[in-house]
Order: sequence, then structure tokens, then C-alpha cells
Amino acid sequence: MTTSITKWYMELPVVTRVYLTLAVSTTILCYYKIWGIDPLHLYLDYTGVWYKGQWWRLITTFLFFADASNNAEIDFLFHMFFLVRYSRMLEEGTFYGSSADFLWMLTFGGSILLGLVPFFRIPFLSHSLTFMMVYVWGRKNEGLRMSFLGLFNFRAPYLPWVLLAFSFLLQMPIVVDLLGIFVGHVYYFFQDVAPNQPGGLLKGRRILATPYVFKWLMSEQERFRWRLARGRGVQAGGDAAEAPAANNDRDDGQVHQHQD
Repeated sequence: MTTSITKWYMELPVVTRVYLTLAVSTTILCYYKIWGIDPLHLYLDYTGVWYKGQWWRLITTFLFFADASNNAEIDFLFHMFFLVRYSRMLEEGTFYGSSADFLWMLTFGGSILLGLVPFFRIPFLSHSLTFMMVYVWGRKNEGLRMSFLGLFNFRAPYLPWVLLAFSFLLQMPIVVDLLGIFVGHVYYFFQDVAPNQPGGLLKGRRILATPYVFKWLMSEQERFRWRLARGRGVQAGGDAAEAPAANNDRDDGQVHQHQD
């Protein structure tokens, strides 16, 4: 079983794997107070960021997924399922061959969420960022039919709204979900809608083009993985493989699904 889990983990695309690793590690460290780490040290507090140099709060706010409820473990597993499922489907589908574009999407969404926090006083933005992924995935797969608990069918773009209604019925806070939907729509509009509007000011222009630094970072990651694999191959007496060519300059693709 350990081998199966390891294989599944290593088969995750790089951005999804890194995000999952950081989220699980951070949440477990906080939940069990390992090394004295506490959620109070990680939540987004701009006073601490600006006046105490606690810049890590800008990142850890996206990594903590637990809450103070009696069902914290179940809630954590539920959010990890959503994180891996939709992050992986986006990275292997819409952003196939270009993890740099996917990383840029998360960075763009996270930046907007950081700017909205002062108006809503939300300590952790991890759930909102995950909801953004759900929204973007739904928009990128408009023809895909889904079912909610076998009760009714709907198309993928309505998934975040179905989840939002479910949270509302369970009397759970919905502001974090709404923020994720808002940020996801902003990204979708400027990435897919505005550049294709006839006669629009942004027609044919990609104002959300991925910055070069993200493409460079992913290229270096691929080269590192190749060198690591090559070193293992040499130690095992195998033939060294050729270095992979970077493929970060492609246009965004679409997930191939059966359409009605």
C-alpha cells in the first residue's frame, strides 16, 4: 500500500504536488503544535507583515486548511480531496504541458485575495484559493455534465454555485467561497472572455500572459528532475536520457471531455 501511495504522489503534476505537500505539512504541524507552531503564527495579519517583518504570513494563509470544529479531521480530508482533484485536473488538462501558466494563475488569484482581505477580515485564504480552482475548472469544461449526490444533474460551470448553496444550507460561512468565485471569474474574464470579445478594447491582447520568471522557474525544475533521473540512471548502470525541452510558450488548451 505504501508503494501505491508513493507512486500516486510522484505521479501528481509538480505544482499540485508541491501545494499538497506544503498544505498537509503546515496543517499537521499546526494541528499537533509541533515545534510550537500555532495558527496564530500563520494567519494573515498585515500589522505583523508590515511592522514586524512577518512576511511568511502572505504565504502561510494559503496553506492552513484545518478549523476549530469537532469534525476538523473530516473537514481537512474533504478540502485535500478538492485541492488535489481540481488542481490536478487543471494542471493536467487545461494547463497541460505548461505548469508555469497554472502557477501564474494561482499567484494572480492569490494576489487579488490578499488585496481583498482587509475588507473581510479572513485569516486564512486556502479555501478561497481552492474554490477559485473549482470555478476556473468549471468554466473550462462547460459541456461536462455532473451529478450532486445523485440528486440532480448540472453542468460543470454550476459546480461552485452548487457547493456554495450546500454550504449555505449547512449554515457554514460562504464569504470565503464567494471570494474564490469572484477571483476565479476575474481570471477567467481577462484570460478567456475579454481577449475574444469582438470590438473589445482587449481583443487579441493577453494582459494575463505568464511572466517569464514563472517559465524560467518551471524550466529549471524540469532540468533538475532530469539531472536527478540521469544520476540515478548512471548509478544503476542505465543509459542517460536526454534533457526535456521546455514547453512553456504554448497557448492555454482545454480539457478534452465528451460534450453533449
